[in-house]
Amino acid sequence: MNRVRKATTLLAAAALATSSATISACAPPPADVGLLTADGVTRVSVQTADYSAQLEAFNVSARKLSAALLADGGDATNGNVVSSPSSLLIALSMLRAGASGPTAAEMDAVLGLPAEGRDEAMNALLASLEKFDGDPGSVDEENPPRTPVMHATNGLFVDKGVPTGEGYLATLAKHFGTGVYPVSFQDEAVTKPAIDQWVSKNTGGRIKEAPAKYSRDNTFSLLNALYFAAAWQTPFDANDTSDRPFTKADGELINVPTMNTGTSMAYAEAPGWKAVDLPYAEGFVMRLVLPDGGASGSPGSATVSAEVLGDVAEQLSGAEPGMVQISLPKWDHKTTFELREVFETLGLKETLATDKDFDAIQQGMKLTQAAQAANITVAEKGTIASAVTQVNAEASSAFIPERQIILDHPFHYEIVHVETGMPLFTGWVADPR
Repeated sequence: MNRVRKATTLLAAAALATSSATISACAPPPADVGLLTADGVTRVSVQTADYSAQLEAFNVSARKLSAALLADGGDATNGNVVSSPSSLLIALSMLRAGASGPTAAEMDAVLGLPAEGRDEAMNALLASLEKFDGDPGSVDEENPPRTPVMHATNGLFVDKGVPTGEGYLATLAKHFGTGVYPVSFQDEAVTKPAIDQWVSKNTGGRIKEAPAKYSRDNTFSLLNALYFAAAWQTPFDANDTSDRPFTKADGELINVPTMNTGTSMAYAEAPGWKAVDLPYAEGFVMRLVLPDGGASGSPGSATVSAEVLGDVAEQLSGAEPGMVQISLPKWDHKTTFELREVFETLGLKETLATDKDFDAIQQGMKLTQAAQAANITVAEKGTIASAVTQVNAEASSAFIPERQIILDHPFHYEIVHVETGMPLFTGWVADPR
């Protein structure tokens, strides 16, 4: 592998243009590090309507990733899992933009990525989410905003001494809006805080450190961050919140704080499940899927499959909103995932093993770490959620409605972007405590 320690023309020119962007022992604090984009390239404008087929393929892929993440469970010890399949999909799409050969073919097959217009369609998805962009640091999380904040951003930290493909950087800038930090990974005392500061800033401080283990041998760190904050269309009345029974998968009966209301929402049911789209004030819903009791007789004894989630999405998309009585526990959960294990389960073996199919990014690049951290808080006023995915590599009411849903045993949830149908966050509530 070529280990010549010189920067690409792109990164060298960028570093000369702004000394604050070159991180060294005598550089400014991490908060002052300037974010760069590829020279002469700006994110191109695309129309969501032009990529409807590709966006649906992304939704199918996200549901597959959702099932894999929830089945893996991350570091959860009590059965509660929260994840972001869309954050993982965006990060993998950025990685795919620099893949070739068997690895590119494997990623396309396993993830079901569209054969044409892949990067443009991801641009369209990000542009659609951008309509709700805002500063996570400005959100009062005790009072989620009526106008949702959906902050999605991408970043790339590359070693300033290792050539990084200009074509790859240009693609990330054009379609992912990805800025580039040229850093020295050997200088852990400066670079690790810089990456952590990027993570904290883009999640409103809910995630304070990058999820993947830091290594001085890395030369590449790709990140996606998502932050969501929104009030319910109809807030739950805190006076109606009371302890109600919740039956865990093992049959144990516990009492948990449960919110109650009747409001208009889409409702669907089929053998084995019932589901609703609980609306936020604008642009998003929380999709709640309550499975029937499992074969063992214990409610919610298994998580919900990607195929069932596809059926749920199809039925709810055509359902007319109607009055539904809902009882929903409050919860505050967080999960961290070692994604290499998830990749193995999915079948991304070549992606993990190759040291040549990412040469368009860096010569001889091989993945070293991949991780995700996610959290969510659900209460009477609304929802706050955040996630960071990181991939590292080295080069070497009185009205009683007819229908109701009482979520009193383990259930699945998603936060869904209405315009595209993309499941941004997904999780499994086994014990709301």
